[in-house]
Amino acid sequence: MTGPTRRTFGVMLCAGLLVRTASGQPAGGPLITRAIPSSGERLPAVGLGTAYVFDSDNEQTRRAATEVLATLVGTGGRLIDTASSYGNAEVVLGNAIANAGMRDKVFLATKLEAPDAAELRRSQTRLKTGKFDLLQFHNVSNPRQSLAQFKDWKAQGICRYIGITSTFHRDFHAIEAVLRRERPDFVQVDYSVDNREVDKRILPLAADVRAAVLTAQPFGSGRLFRTVRGQSLPDWAKDFAGSWGQFFLKYLLADQRVTAVIPGTSNPAHMADNLGAMRGRLPDPDERKRMAAFVESL
Repeated sequence: MTGPTRRTFGVMLCAGLLVRTASGQPAGGPLITRAIPSSGERLPAVGLGTAYVFDSDNEQTRRAATEVLATLVGTGGRLIDTASSYGNAEVVLGNAIANAGMRDKVFLATKLEAPDAAELRRSQTRLKTGKFDLLQFHNVSNPRQSLAQFKDWKAQGICRYIGITSTFHRDFHAIEAVLRRERPDFVQVDYSVDNREVDKRILPLAADVRAAVLTAQPFGSGRLFRTVRGQSLPDWAKDFAGSWGQFFLKYLLADQRVTAVIPGTSNPAHMADNLGAMRGRLPDPDERKRMAAFVESL
């Protein structure tokens, strides 16, 4: 018997039925939060990514967004990360947030493809807000890229924080150069237990320049779940993880340089499961090495 699947575990969380982890430890306790280095403001360490999730503005997607946001906020989460280039995600999220009266309950981050005022106004219209918590330059590829316009928008109060992003490893040299020179408040990169290039390149530099780190694709775009399909969660991991999703997320959160993980989902049960990674203890350094070795052995 392999234990509860990701879906059934999440359903139990949503229903309030799962009060203890597989090891018998309480599933409650304080939420794991992390400080944004430039301000000291604390963020819940698990948020919601929206790439390829809410692209289509239809009834099914709108309903899913409403349910996922209710689960996020109702379970202690705040961070929502989207982008102007994610199809209709900004429209779907903007309507869901406004209809639920949640704007003051969420930390809203979006991304622009360029420092362009028209694109900014489009995102403001679609997300139904004049102000963002985090405004990011998406997919930075030029090591000489200036963030002057983003800094101006921050000074004007249009956003509280600015950041840069890339999930293209060929552009990490540009991310490194812009981090060193421009010192944004946030950097967002892809990071997972089987994709650890940022360990040596981005995370140390982010710590040096006091940039918060958001980790996209923590499940490897679903790759990790395919890797462990049919595998039982190891007994040695059940003391800190109640599901494979929490196993993968807690690997990242055990690195104190990570401010928040942002797995994408349109399933409220999966959202609840992900948020469970903000409860209970984190793996220690030896356990973390064992987690990586276990995944590599599959």
